[in-house]
Amino acid sequence: MLLLAFDTATPAITVALHDGTHVLAESTTVDARRTGELLAPGITAVLTAAGRKPGELTGVAVGVGPGPFTGLRVGLVTARALGDALGIPIHGVCTLDVVAYQTKIEEPFAVATDARRKEVYWAQYTDRFTRSTDPDVSHPSLIAERLAGLPIAGEGAVLYPEAFPKAIGPRHPSAGALAELTIRRLQSDPDSLLFPEPLYLRRPDAVEPGTRKRVSTG
Repeated sequence: MLLLAFDTATPAITVALHDGTHVLAESTTVDARRTGELLAPGITAVLTAAGRKPGELTGVAVGVGPGPFTGLRVGLVTARALGDALGIPIHGVCTLDVVAYQTKIEEPFAVATDARRKEVYWAQYTDRFTRSTDPDVSHPSLIAERLAGLPIAGEGAVLYPEAFPKAIGPRHPSAGALAELTIRRLQSDPDSLLFPEPLYLRRPDAVEPGTRKRVSTG
């Protein structure tokens, strides 16, 4: 096995290479404005660091979000292009699940990542392997009471401490963790892996312009 994993659903552009036993190389840069510029060099960097070539890859794991439209689209398009070009499978994983997996705690908690517009993407977990609610997007004040007392992982807890006072790490997903979680699911429950479709949860900020109104000259 040689699994390439990456996630662009948060400001962290994170890439890793996993051989089925351990992470061979990993690269992470936090820069929400340069996802399109940083992903391809990150992929090249981990392949070079591990002394491997694209043709050796046996699969791609990609975070499907939820996340902002532009950054998430870059990751999904890249994953599909690699899968098509190399003829290898693409495995999708919810980005919130990756953050949850990194917590390594075995008690109920939640994950909240930045959704912009003063909102968060979030979900609740019974443990780091088990999500108990569907991913959703909300203003922090609207879910603060529901999540009161729970540890909250992800950048949302850092950005909105008044709503989520029990912040825990990690702040961003790790591609190494994405690879590990993907391999676990391939071995124990392949059906839990997702089709590589972006999980937006809301419409993008940019919309196509409507039909122009006719200007009356009378």
